[in-house]
Amino acid sequence: MSATPPPSTTARKAGAREWAGLAVLALPTLLISLDQSVLFLALPHLADSLAPAGSQTLWIMDIYGFMIAGFLVTMGTLGDRIGRRRLLMIGAVAVGATSLLAAFSTSAEMLIVSRALLGIAAATLMPSTLALIGNMFQDPHQRGRAFAVWACCFMGGTALGPVVGGVMLEYFWWGSVFLLGVPVMLILLVAAPLVLPEYKAPGSGRIDLPSVLLSLAAILPVIYGLKESAREGWEPGAAAAIAAGVVFGVLFVARQRRLPHPLLDLGLFRHRAFVFALLVLLLTMAGMSGTYLFITGFLQMVEGLSPFEAGLWMVPSALVSIVSATLAPTLARKLPMGTVIGGGLALTAVGYLMLAFVDPAGGLPLLVTGFVISFFGTGPIGALGANLAVGSAPPEKSGSAASLNETSGEFGVSFGLAAFGSLGGALYSGAVTVPDGLTGEQAETVRGSIEGALAVAAELPGGPAAEVLAAAREAYVGGLNTVGVVCAVLAVGTAVIAVTALRRVDAGQPGPAAPEPAPEQEQEPESGTAAARV
Repeated sequence: MSATPPPSTTARKAGAREWAGLAVLALPTLLISLDQSVLFLALPHLADSLAPAGSQTLWIMDIYGFMIAGFLVTMGTLGDRIGRRRLLMIGAVAVGATSLLAAFSTSAEMLIVSRALLGIAAATLMPSTLALIGNMFQDPHQRGRAFAVWACCFMGGTALGPVVGGVMLEYFWWGSVFLLGVPVMLILLVAAPLVLPEYKAPGSGRIDLPSVLLSLAAILPVIYGLKESAREGWEPGAAAAIAAGVVFGVLFVARQRRLPHPLLDLGLFRHRAFVFALLVLLLTMAGMSGTYLFITGFLQMVEGLSPFEAGLWMVPSALVSIVSATLAPTLARKLPMGTVIGGGLALTAVGYLMLAFVDPAGGLPLLVTGFVISFFGTGPIGALGANLAVGSAPPEKSGSAASLNETSGEFGVSFGLAAFGSLGGALYSGAVTVPDGLTGEQAETVRGSIEGALAVAAELPGGPAAEVLAAAREAYVGGLNTVGVVCAVLAVGTAVIAVTALRRVDAGQPGPAAPEPAPEQEQEPESGTAAARV
């Protein structure tokens, strides 16, 4: 089976309205990625105000990502069936309302519920955004540029999170970080009916509620188990959660095979380009999240930087990834996508390998340089991967394809954090040298993690504290060195997959072109007044 259909001679060029629509779609993309990183800075402030227990703090952090991951598949298919613009606008209202609820939470329990609802609302935005880009930009070269802009916004939001959060917390209370979404959603509600087309898949049937429940039962336990493994190691509870998710996943697939209108069309996986685009994205995100975890830890716990200062050191890596994502479509017009993506990942491997030579003292320049190089190499998969996944799907299934693209990235992040977090933790515990003179409890805490070592050092006088810090930092950096090597090997393997599996995919060949919107779809009265109704 060919990875992509032959070039279309009828793909129309996008005009000013479509490019204005892309600018509108950039807003929720920027907001969601920013929301995922901005909360780290606010944690100490909200802890003083709401006094959450340790487990509540973890749920405040994690529940947002859980809900996004769990509902992506459902929301992607829902957009195909009720209209992608309509779902985007409903989601905008929900994001605005739940952002206000989170900002003015008066207890830890209220904030957890607010973050859960915010995650469900945010899950409506990303699949609709990607699917609408695929509908609006039928010309393959313009579509490549449009997806590159989308990728740049996502990367830029991740980098801006700590910076924007630091500025807001300097002048306002902790809840202000959640209010960023309110004006963005208001702009989206006003502009969407003016510049975004509506698209609804014909004859798509009703949403199957048991399939929705099975999808949640499959995705949420796996994500939870991976995150718990990253924190606590491969404990029986985490393994049981992952196993339960796999069982429900098998049941979900079996049900989809029997339904005339499945929640997820398994036929998407017959497209070679689609499958390998998801695989490359998953593996790339696993390596990125694993190194990101250790690099942010190095900046704060080895270098002793504040979260805001650490965030500033992360900005160069995000900027170069934006540059490479912008260049990727131009390169893909001259070379196969697989070559562009694979070449970028080979460069990423070089950056990861540099992390193997970082030292505890004076290692910051080499660490930042390696991180910048590795992020420059990952830019093409961000720009071209979404185009490849969504462009490989029929227009009526592009919402489902977009949701699978996002879900693949979420699984990659969770797997990377679990696998490399556990690897680094084991290496740290095995390498750290506990100085003499500590109590048994203190020694155990130092062996447990570098965070524990910092807490113990804060209780000790100058000399012993310095010994504990030196030993912990040396062991932590040893783990970073090893993780850098392993991630470099992973990046090389992923590059080989991209070059070999996607070698026949040409960016000059469009995916299935979206049909021209019918007059009643483009100008239907109910769509034009969706903002008022929702």
